[in-house]
Amino acid sequence: MTDPKEYSSAWVKAFNAHDEEGLRKLVADDAVFRAPGDTYAEGRDAIIEYTMGWLNAFPDATVDMEQLIVSGTWVAALYTFEGTHTEPLPGPTGEIPATGRQLSGRVADITRIEDGVAVDIRLYFDQLDVLAQLGLVPELARA
Repeated sequence: MTDPKEYSSAWVKAFNAHDEEGLRKLVADDAVFRAPGDTYAEGRDAIIEYTMGWLNAFPDATVDMEQLIVSGTWVAALYTFEGTHTEPLPGPTGEIPATGRQLSGRVADITRIEDGVAVDIRLYFDQLDVLAQLGLVPELARA
């Protein structure tokens, strides 16, 4: 698979199925990953560990792709993430105990694809909104 659109569809399918092996096949051995909280991971194993941390903490988690933009080997995608926090979530400052709360929010990523696998993944989401929905900080004021 070399088409970035096919890659993106395969990622969503594997993520929604919580298919760890399917996700592994989509990430290069030496890929790099960046996410909020100064999260940096290098290598397939570390990137999949981060991803599975979310999938394990939110066993019913799914993403719905809303928009996809492809430019050469780069893919920019906008998703809605939904899930219930029923297991501990590894975080940049330590483990977040299960809250039992529902999480729904927008996620964006920018990924560079080479030979059908991700080599550079940059994930973006609103950390404060996540913490507020999980009841870990006061509710955010909405305009």
